[in-house]
Amino acid sequence: MVDRYPNDRVNNFSDAIFAIAITLLVLEVKVPSTEDLDAYGTMGVLQRLIPSFIGLLVSFFVTAAYWRAHLAFAQYIKVYDSRLVWLTVWLLLFVVLLPFSTGFYAKHFNYNGPFIFYCLNLVFIGVFNYLIVRNIIRKEKNTEVLSPILARWFTFRALVAPAVWFVSIGVLFIAPITARFLFIIIFMILIIGERRFRRRSQALELAKLKAIELAKDAEDSLEEPQNVKG
Repeated sequence: MVDRYPNDRVNNFSDAIFAIAITLLVLEVKVPSTEDLDAYGTMGVLQRLIPSFIGLLVSFFVTAAYWRAHLAFAQYIKVYDSRLVWLTVWLLLFVVLLPFSTGFYAKHFNYNGPFIFYCLNLVFIGVFNYLIVRNIIRKEKNTEVLSPILARWFTFRALVAPAVWFVSIGVLFIAPITARFLFIIIFMILIIGERRFRRRSQALELAKLKAIELAKDAEDSLEEPQNVKG
């Protein structure tokens, strides 16, 4: 049995699941009935939907961030073996669950249980995303395709989100409101981290180019005396 699967089919399937899940999120924002509109007015029904819109926005951008990360590291996957396929399947399982956990949390915004369930859903997405990244790094580490600095950045980025969501569960019992908005730290860390990664990558690239130029100059200087003798 050949333990390899077509990259394009696995990636296309993953993209489809992400697209479906991110689309289903909006269905958790229920359209107000005519009775509610008559009773509360337009601003009133929209105000009652604020938790649903918060859940939609958070889940939308978190899912988009995971999809973007998946796009980034998928190009370094030479072959999908059985282990990598199953890790991807588990990742997509918890991605598919996200519309439900988002709706559950949004409908019971002030309850701790639904928020914990929502956080755990995102923690498991993060965990399987990290396991996929680690699998890729193990295969491609220290190769020309995946440099050590890029491997460290992928690992750091994969660990940030699940760590913050896990910490949010602990903070919930001390500061419930803070816990619900702690996710903002994820985007702050990733934005700052990506800027630092780009600067370091550019610095290393410049250092490599300088080293190549110095080596070339050294070769030229060695060749000059030989040319004079000739």
